[in-house]
Amino acid sequence: MRIAAGLLLACLIPGLVACEQQDQKPAAHAETAKTARSDTAAKERTKVAAGGGFDFYVLTLSWSPSYCEAEGDDANRQQCASGRPYAFVVHGLWPQFERGYPSDCRVKERDVDEATLRGLYDIMPSAGLIRHQWRKHGSCSGLSQSDYFRMLRRAREFVAIPAAFRRLDAYRTVSPDEVERAFIAANPGIEPDGIAATCDRRLLREVRICMTKGLEYRACPDVDRQSCRRDTVVMPPVRGG
Repeated sequence: MRIAAGLLLACLIPGLVACEQQDQKPAAHAETAKTARSDTAAKERTKVAAGGGFDFYVLTLSWSPSYCEAEGDDANRQQCASGRPYAFVVHGLWPQFERGYPSDCRVKERDVDEATLRGLYDIMPSAGLIRHQWRKHGSCSGLSQSDYFRMLRRAREFVAIPAAFRRLDAYRTVSPDEVERAFIAANPGIEPDGIAATCDRRLLREVRICMTKGLEYRACPDVDRQSCRRDTVVMPPVRGG
């Protein structure tokens, strides 16, 4: 019986090994795919133009309904007119020092032409906003205007908006930490001290994400200290649409 059992076990073992190898293949394939995606993202980041004269960038995303509600009649009509269903939009890509930031640097290109404006309306829905951001922040990037706005778009493309905040159809009360955690979960690599959700007395206003000049996520304690300290804030619903 021992010999028969041994022969049976010997016959079964190759089958068991084969099953284990088959079980491992999906996991190995998933890991390979994950690595490939990471490598692709890294390669994409290396394609961006290198700015200079500052330490890092802050990509600032504004919750458009909060801006429109807070500013009321003074809000930009291009962005806030009824039927404009904007959620998170790009406020700007800001060159930063470890403490403070440069602004309003002298450059030859002071204005932004119509073609450039039209090419940015999908992520920055106001001509006035685009022009202001170039003059105040983009002018200090060390980049040409076209390269700066190309960098701004690339930075936005690298950040995934959490599904819960892509659109709101009703007022929602949230904690600033909840919003930050959602962005961290949706964007592996963002550090807890590399993101800041900001607010006014009532409304969530912005999410600020720190990036290197090559658009890698990084820590930024000085920006992190600007995070909203309220327990809860309100996010108004998206308008129209």
